[in-house]
Amino acid sequence: MNTLPQILLRSFQEVPDRVAVHLLEDDADTPVSFRRLVERAAGFSLALTEAGVRPGEVVVLILQHGEALVASFFGAMMLGAIPSIMPFLTEKLSPEHYRRSLAALVEITRPAAIITYADFAGEVRSAIPPGSSVRAVLLSERIAPALSVDGGGFPGLDRSPAEICLLQHSSGTTGLQKGVALSHEAVLNQIECYARVIGMTAADTVVSWLPLYHDMGLIAGFLMPILRRAPLVLMSPFEWVRAPWKLLRAVSDHHGTLSWLPNFAYNFCATKIRDRELEGIDLSSWRAVINCSEPMRLSSHEAFLRRFNPCGLRPESLATCYAMAENVFAVSQGGIEAPVSVDRVDTRSLIVDRIARPAQEDGDALPMLSAGRPIPNSRVRILDDQRRDLPERHVGEIAIHSDCMLTGYFNRDDLTAKAFHQGWYLTGDLGYLAGGEVYITGRKKDMIIVGGKNIYPQDLEELAGQASGVHPGRVVAFGVFNDQMGTEDVVVVAEAGLADEGERRRIADDIRGRINRGSDVVLRYVKIVEPRWLLKTSSGKIARAANREKYLADDKAERQPSG
Repeated sequence: MNTLPQILLRSFQEVPDRVAVHLLEDDADTPVSFRRLVERAAGFSLALTEAGVRPGEVVVLILQHGEALVASFFGAMMLGAIPSIMPFLTEKLSPEHYRRSLAALVEITRPAAIITYADFAGEVRSAIPPGSSVRAVLLSERIAPALSVDGGGFPGLDRSPAEICLLQHSSGTTGLQKGVALSHEAVLNQIECYARVIGMTAADTVVSWLPLYHDMGLIAGFLMPILRRAPLVLMSPFEWVRAPWKLLRAVSDHHGTLSWLPNFAYNFCATKIRDRELEGIDLSSWRAVINCSEPMRLSSHEAFLRRFNPCGLRPESLATCYAMAENVFAVSQGGIEAPVSVDRVDTRSLIVDRIARPAQEDGDALPMLSAGRPIPNSRVRILDDQRRDLPERHVGEIAIHSDCMLTGYFNRDDLTAKAFHQGWYLTGDLGYLAGGEVYITGRKKDMIIVGGKNIYPQDLEELAGQASGVHPGRVVAFGVFNDQMGTEDVVVVAEAGLADEGERRRIADDIRGRINRGSDVVLRYVKIVEPRWLLKTSSGKIARAANREKYLADDKAERQPSG
């Protein structure tokens, strides 16, 4: 079996002048050939070698979307080092919180080097604890392309397929302490299998705005097209948020065929893009727009299709996928060879009985979008709380087994041991099987997903707990799905003394400000409640799911007309 840098080098040797990636930055379209990509990657590899980095050591990349990030990622691999991309500091995120996040990553991952920009190096160095593993902070602007690449002299070309090739971290302090370690073998098994499922060839063009620190962006929107020699058009997620129409313009201009979007992006595009921004846009080449990484909603697909069908978007282009970094990317895929299945289930049966019974004609129905069938070499089971297999249509925890699973959580044997049961990875997601297809109903774990981004509630609870007047340990954070936005809103409920309304507003504003400054989360709702409002588990922990249900029940009661 090959390794990732071996495949990249083969493209350099066989099709050096073919464009590997088009980088859309500002209003410029910069084509990067395989020759340019490998020469730049080799330059980073040599710079890391000169800095004393050895094969098998971790290199953290703190760079925005662009040629330096793409090249340094492969450059670390050419050395045999393990690249890990960290989200870049945004305007919404306070530098203090960012420094804490970086310090947490350094403590657990123990990287040998960090690559960043000259004007950001001071911020990086200030976050590195004294005596840490970091021996060098390299400046991307000062690293020149290699003068020649002869195919030899790069230790990464001799790595075993079973060795770790990359780390993927989720955002948030807790996520940065949990790096998913993936081997060359696992990544290539996934790419080979998934490309076959979606019918991907070198004639396809992938258009993506997704962040490369997320599995959807890293694998589907970066590694897969480059390693399969399918043209990639890559734009910055910051640019997409500012001007979502540019994604559609890129699809139109480059005849894009494949894109992956989190569910919220369907709603975001449908509501934010104006008519005049659609002039001249042709989406007829888009053969698959794949919904992934969030709870998938039929209403989001319908809104997206209504808005962009006049531009040539076809109903059969809307597809779905169940994916996670722990399986490299895809677990299941739907909507490629046939339209996505919609299972209309009885709402009460699903919520109360945890059984997805088909709804009666006149009953209260909940439309569930199928995530498709498991991809070849990936198996799915549905387990009850005692980890026994459940029958079809019974809701339980999803467990997976495949030839592309994670090696483990990097330097976290404790988390790795908890994540597996008899060789099966326990996803923490809830769902059911029907007709051989996977349906996702929610999360056993308490993670909140906003705009395709994982948010750990304990991070927000820690920040909210620092607000003056909040009772220690009496805070809960959870997500509530917003149908209009197609993603979750973040809610924080905190206990405080029996203060007047003005004091409660002050505490709520304090919590909102701390979370907005201390994370890149925009807090939508804060509720200040009296002591003993929050529910606890039998072990004394705050019960997030139970408190979420209590909050929703109270909210519904408050909106009921009186009398």
